[in-house]
Amino acid sequence: MSLSFWKSPAADTTAAQQDAGSESDATIIEGGDYKYTAEAGQNTSLPTYQEASGAPIEVISPLGYHAGFVTLIVMNLSKMIGTGIFSTPGSVLTGTGSVGLALFYWVIGLAVASSMLAVYLEFASYFPSRSGSEAVYLEQAYPRPRYFFPTVFAVQTVVFSFSSSNAIVLANYLFRLAQSTPTDWQVKGVAIASYTVATLAVSFTTKWSLLLSNVIGFVKLITLIFIGITGLVVLGGNVSRVPEPKAHFRDAFSGTENASVYGATSALISVMFSYQGYENAFNLVNEVKNPIKTLKWSAPASLLGTGILYMLANIAYLSAASRQEIIDSEVNVASLFFEKVFGSGGASRALNFLICVSAFGNLLVVLIGQSRMLRECGRQGVLPFTRFWTSTRPFGTPLGPYFLKWALTLIMILAPPAGDAFNFVVDLGVYPQSLFNFLLAVGLLFIRRHRKRLNIPRTEWHAWDIVVYFAILANLYLLVAPWYPPTEGATGGDVSFWYGTYLVVGISLLSVCGVYYFVWMKVLPRYGDYQRRQTIVTHPNGEVSHKMVKVPNSEIEAWDAEHDAAGRLRRRHTHAVEKTGQTAEA
Repeated sequence: MSLSFWKSPAADTTAAQQDAGSESDATIIEGGDYKYTAEAGQNTSLPTYQEASGAPIEVISPLGYHAGFVTLIVMNLSKMIGTGIFSTPGSVLTGTGSVGLALFYWVIGLAVASSMLAVYLEFASYFPSRSGSEAVYLEQAYPRPRYFFPTVFAVQTVVFSFSSSNAIVLANYLFRLAQSTPTDWQVKGVAIASYTVATLAVSFTTKWSLLLSNVIGFVKLITLIFIGITGLVVLGGNVSRVPEPKAHFRDAFSGTENASVYGATSALISVMFSYQGYENAFNLVNEVKNPIKTLKWSAPASLLGTGILYMLANIAYLSAASRQEIIDSEVNVASLFFEKVFGSGGASRALNFLICVSAFGNLLVVLIGQSRMLRECGRQGVLPFTRFWTSTRPFGTPLGPYFLKWALTLIMILAPPAGDAFNFVVDLGVYPQSLFNFLLAVGLLFIRRHRKRLNIPRTEWHAWDIVVYFAILANLYLLVAPWYPPTEGATGGDVSFWYGTYLVVGISLLSVCGVYYFVWMKVLPRYGDYQRRQTIVTHPNGEVSHKMVKVPNSEIEAWDAEHDAAGRLRRRHTHAVEKTGQTAEA
């Protein structure tokens, strides 16, 4: 079946026509309680079929079309190769108990990330003109109860919009570079300064911020390749500073019997933290020409390349330092490697500088990617101050989301105790992500069923069923297993307080999101004698979003008659009545 048959008549309209008072040209496809619209953006000829309660398509991206094949690879690669591989190998080794199992866990992490990447690719093929990845995919996978998932995910995304762990790691490496032992507050101060610089770097231009992230991405790729090659040289016995490079590999699985369920799960969480970023490019889909054709090559290439480099980096660390030294290094394992191989002279300090550049690049790409997700949450209309989230004035960049991330990161750097901040924030960030990944993988099955029922054509990317089911099971494990207590007792985890604190905090925050939805969508309208309806608004710079309006119960019937499912006024067709010479409106 030709895709052109399904192309919306509204696919070629401009953003300027999509305002609250514009008349509807959109194709509405009925599917029981669900109503789907079909519309395409200028980034692709393929239409996006979506449930009408979702944020409207921005036919012309107000952020431009500056993201190409290289940028998409760097967006993923730079977020993955950020701070995780330079900071988490020690915690992975602690949790698994042995070198062999630790290396195997990095392979497991690659398999889990690959399965979720396949899920993201299929979602992107369904919605090729929507940026924001998870914000869009959850919105469309679970359109009922109406606005529930957009609201919960939007509030959760706002609450978790911080990058404090990465900023803290960067600060630690900067002090290591300066050969200085900082106080906790010095680390916090440098972390704040670093994140402020990163925020300013992306705030004034989209094109040049992407170019800057590409350059830094190339630097960090070279850095990790250098670590991997150096590790192989060390393993070959060619570095006199390392007398026994193969010591760890002679009995690689010795100590595995000491691993606990808690430790193994904590290790896997650390590994998944390091792989987070394989999905980052999906936040920019509507800024990419021919996005599916580009993503189906760039996304797997970035993940596979990163997985190989991770294995080489871990082998390098293990060949140069003892197991206990790696564990004691905490977040500075890469610095430990350089000092073991090159000493504490100029060469080691130069390489530590590259690690700092790499960590800074991670801050940039996370800012760029998550700002698009926050912007998409704002475009759904479920957050207050819609214009704050969606506006790209005055520089063509999403300043509102950038400012929010900066403010929350500062709070999260200053609030937790410095010694536990990194591990706590890592755990706190991964657990909700595992929940949403689980829901995404399950939701993909729902999307397939709805599209098949409506006879919507199959897209060019379709994940294997076994891969989707593997993703479901893997993320289900990451949701359940962390509750298993450590063998050392309630305070025997990777933080000095109760091991399950991050689980309770994460669930509590998600519960708060649910309460917000219930009050906003159910309680207030009931007592205010109104219902919420969506309308489409075009902002001054061409940005298009939903806006939720209060419609009195006495006017609901008239409102629904005048507006289509997407929130546009219904088209009024005028025709001549020949016999009377009068006109009539239909």
